[in-house]
Amino acid sequence: RCSVSTFFQNLLQSFTESVAMAPTDSATGSALKVGYLGIGIMGEACARNLLKSGLFASVTVWNRTASKCDALVAEGAKLGASPAAVVAECDITFGMLADPDAALQAVFGDNGVLAGISPGRGYVDMSTVDEATSQRIGAAITAKGGRFLEAPVSGSKKPAIDGQLIILAAGDESLFSDCAGAFSKMGKRSLYLGATGAGARMKLVVNMIMGSMMGAFCEGMALGEKSGLKQSDLLEVLSLGAMANPMFALKGPAIVGRNYPPAFPLKHQQKDLRLALALGDQLGQALPVAAAANEQFKVARALGRGDEDFAAVYEATQTQK
Repeated sequence: RCSVSTFFQNLLQSFTESVAMAPTDSATGSALKVGYLGIGIMGEACARNLLKSGLFASVTVWNRTASKCDALVAEGAKLGASPAAVVAECDITFGMLADPDAALQAVFGDNGVLAGISPGRGYVDMSTVDEATSQRIGAAITAKGGRFLEAPVSGSKKPAIDGQLIILAAGDESLFSDCAGAFSKMGKRSLYLGATGAGARMKLVVNMIMGSMMGAFCEGMALGEKSGLKQSDLLEVLSLGAMANPMFALKGPAIVGRNYPPAFPLKHQQKDLRLALALGDQLGQALPVAAAANEQFKVARALGRGDEDFAAVYEATQTQK
């Protein structure tokens, strides 16, 4: 009898907590309407987690190629006609675009975010872009009375699907607070880093380190094989020591099999290295290791590997005799 009573008490507490956590419009008290622009590998996973949560009055999605939204619409999302239409409809709109050009086009292009933003509405750019791009977008949004937050993420396809991203936010702190419910469904941790630009810098530094690590890892795998070692043995040795890490464990088998289904496309990793190097030039910080890694990723792109996972940079090691 006690166990049944405890079960219902826990059920009631869980329900009460979920209601309390549901994001609401501070002015009306009603559940928020949210939007998502950019339904690629990452954006689709993030938008789906918002939709599955049931916390929002509606989830409206948009992508330049509208057919990429079909699965989400079938699951209950609304299809937006344009970025402007999504932003005009939603309390908070998230964007996850491929690169700075795409992020700028979504905001400043015909029927872009800027055409639909109005006082009080929020735009959260989760794209990986340089600081100048983020600041330009933020200034334009706030000039029209909107609220802006940059929130690039650390993590790739699997963490995005599992809602385990790390969200690196900067900008309007009130918007960061209003995004808490949404961020909790997309990530395992969200950090507020300060003024717009800090999130962009943090993401570029993180991805610069990741790209450099991957370049060194692939060279080690190539050297091991060429010297007569089994790559599987090398992976085991790495897994047992101080260099053990999830990236090597996840990407090692892909390198051994030379099969690279995209979780984080190589072209995006090379773009991030390029942007990090530009930041280093701007600040007078030498980055020779990252520069060398960038050249390897450029070789892999030239080999036609840009749309494959960034572990495909291994193929650049196979062109050198």
